[in-house]
Amino acid sequence: MAHDVCSITRSITKESLIEAHVKYHKLGLTEEELQNAALPNKAALMRSTTLRVLLYCGSLTLLISLLIGYDVLNVLLGIRCIVPHNYFTWEATRALSDCTFCSNVTQPIEFNNVTREMFEAYAYSSQPIVVRRAFLHWPAMKRFSWQFFKELYTGIEKSDDSECQFLHFKSDFISIRDVFAMSSARVSNLPGEKSWYVGWGNCDPLILEEMRRHYPKPHFLPEDAEIPSQEYVFMGYEDGATMHLDFINRLMWQAQLQGSKVWTLKPPPECQSRCQALQFLVHPGDAVLVDTRVWYHATTIPNGQFSLSIQSEYG
Repeated sequence: MAHDVCSITRSITKESLIEAHVKYHKLGLTEEELQNAALPNKAALMRSTTLRVLLYCGSLTLLISLLIGYDVLNVLLGIRCIVPHNYFTWEATRALSDCTFCSNVTQPIEFNNVTREMFEAYAYSSQPIVVRRAFLHWPAMKRFSWQFFKELYTGIEKSDDSECQFLHFKSDFISIRDVFAMSSARVSNLPGEKSWYVGWGNCDPLILEEMRRHYPKPHFLPEDAEIPSQEYVFMGYEDGATMHLDFINRLMWQAQLQGSKVWTLKPPPECQSRCQALQFLVHPGDAVLVDTRVWYHATTIPNGQFSLSIQSEYG
């Protein structure tokens, strides 16, 4: 219940910031003026925002715990209600999009595999792209699984990636350690078990080295495209990732290795009168390339399927 209230709070706050952002841009304010007005003292704002949110969530959790008789400590440990104030700041002060990137886009560009030469004209486009059956030859298609990653992380001392980003989405996990502590019944999403979907960034060079033994750089990317020393893993069932923007420096590619996944893309608010939402389905072996810096995006997993994908950036 507390988690739902906090999710609603995040949604309302985010929408309000987007509306205000669009409104004041129409009045002629520049990005610099908006940032100065919103962040007169960044350090103080971060401290005060964090303190207010901690107090709010702590008080709300304590009240609910007392009302329904839950053990307070378990609730506090199980609920993460820290509103990501950095995300709100980024959203409130991001530059308005040039809507040409999404106008007249009704579906992704689709290739049935593709060579580097064929892909070159689209490599740095903001139009969504799906490359069908691009990765069927990767050993990772058969090798990667929940069990593979559990053995990988538990086999390397102190490799829980605690310094990396962990995305719990709608699950009840606190960290990657919780993901690998699941019962086999929950891993398999058996009847009566709570569904789950998570993602995490990998910062450990030893783990990244072992992962990359099972897949190369996508063959169609430009030869000089740089790949960062961090990649993401996404796995689980049903809900997938909630609607969001990525505040990253490069374009992204994602390899769907197991199960199917439905992608939903929406233009930013300032482009909704010129652009439309779109939805598409990807299957094992498909590549997805989306400029997630300008397209709001969410994913869902067809009922009963286990989805596993890896993701990186290029530029």
